Amino acid sequence: MAKKLSFDEEMKAIEAEEQKLAERRSRLRELEHSERTDLLTKSLLAKTPLAELKSFLDLVKKMGFAEAHKRLKNAN
Repeated sequence: MAKKLSFDEEMKAIEAEEQKLAERRSRLRELEHSERTDLLTKSLLAKTPLAELKSFLDLVKKMGFAEAHKRLKNAN
């Protein structure tokens, strides 16, 4: 049977678990950032002339990502 923890011990255990979870989330954000960077580097966007890329991204920003995605998806 597990030992019953005092309030302070239980609080310290919870804080330790929360710290581990925060570290895992941080590593996951770093991994997501790395994968996003790799994907963008290999994409057509990385090969697009800067002025055209800026114009495209301004248009996407203006209409919102969801709307731009919907329109591009339906353009096929």
